[in-house]
This record gives sequence, C-alpha cells and structure tokens, in this order.
Amino acid sequence: MKDLVKALEGLPWIVKVLLTIFVGIYSNLLRLFKSLAKGNVVGIVLAVILLISGGFVILWIIDVVMVLLGKEIWWID
Repeated sequence: MKDLVKALEGLPWIVKVLLTIFVGIYSNLLRLFKSLAKGNVVGIVLAVILLISGGFVILWIIDVVMVLLGKEIWWID
C-alpha cells in the first residue's frame, strides 16, 4: 500500500489538479490508501463511507485548494 500511496503522490501536479477537479476521487483514494498503509481502522471506515455515500463532495473544495497550492491532502492519519 505504501508504494501505491507513493505512486499517487508522485503524479505530476497538473494530473493531480485535473483528477481532483474533474473526477474528485483522487483525494479519496489517497485517503483510503494512506489509512490502509498505516492500518488505521477508523480512517479506513471513514474513507469507505465517504467513497460509498458520495461524502467526498464535502471535502472537494478543500482538496482542490490543497492540490493547487501543492500541499498534502488533509486526512486524520
């Protein structure tokens, strides 16, 4: 899982921006994979709930701003 997190974080800036703005799932998958890599059960459950329920819309604006500024995607891990 750590390799997958590294691969997602290693994407070019423009790809991250486009995936975050148009798809919105980039940041949620990153959250899920970070929690899986750390073995954080609460993070895994919350990430899955966000993915299933469409709750990622709530964090979408924050994610877009963070990616545009080149900062790390915010998560509880």
